Formats: sequence, structure tokens, C-alpha cells
Amino acid sequence: MELELLADNKKAIPIIANWYFEEWGHLKEGNTLAKFTESLGDYLNADKIPLIVLALEAGEVLGVAQLKYREMDIYPEKEHWLGGVYVAKTHRGKKIAEKVIGELVLIAQKLGVQTLHLQTQHPSGGQYTRLGWKPIEKVNYHGVDVLVMEKNLGV
Repeated sequence: MELELLADNKKAIPIIANWYFEEWGHLKEGNTLAKFTESLGDYLNADKIPLIVLALEAGEVLGVAQLKYREMDIYPEKEHWLGGVYVAKTHRGKKIAEKVIGELVLIAQKLGVQTLHLQTQHPSGGQYTRLGWKPIEKVNYHGVDVLVMEKNLGV
């Protein structure tokens, strides 16, 4: 399995947009596949935020994760976020998410990020707890119950 940036593999945009639309498109009225596709253009960065890390094998995109700014508007003081973690259904259970998250954390550290935040619908934090993320609080955000977590990157 290889890890690379979306900036280096733009042909993955339609795949990722489709995953995101199918998984989260229903959460906001007016979401369309075209909007998800267009928004991914903002992530075509290699040395600044926002960016996306891809996991690939033999050219097939297996999973993704985003490093982004201010994912939740109720936390304007929380600047850096891990988001958009998705692994293709046929490749789940292979620690792909763990690998893209690990690479994204390394990139964030190189960019000087001190603390990363995330939101998950998993009430216990799931894999994020195992990867060292700490819960901050449970909130209902846009009609969805989520656990907000953070990880100190020690920069």
C-alpha cells in the first residue's frame, strides 16, 4: 500500500467525492455530488492546509483522510481538524484508516500543528481512542450526535 497526497493524484477526486456524498451528503440540505467534487479542489495542496492523504494499492484508491481548518463552526478557537476519514467498504478492517491518519498526523506535525481535533459519531471514540485521541465533549452538531476529540502533537 502506498500513501500519497490528493495533489499528486487528482484523478481520485471523483471517487472521493462519490464516497463523501454517499456517506455524508444527506447531512446538509442542498448537498450535491457536484458540490462535493468542487470542494475537493481546495485540498490540492502539498505543503499547506487543507490537504488530503490517500491510501492506494495497484492504483486503486482504498481510503482517505483530510487535514483541514475549522471543521465545526461551534468551535472557532479549534483551528486544525482531521476529517473526511473514509475507507472503501471492500477494504475495511485492514488498518487503512490507521495508516492514512498516521501519515496525516506526521504531515500536521511538519506543518507546525500543535493540536488536532476531530468529530466522530462513534460514542466511545472507536479507533481514535486506540490511536491516542482524547475526548473533549459530546455534542449534537447539525442534528447528529458526535464526540469531539483532540490529540496533542507535541510540536
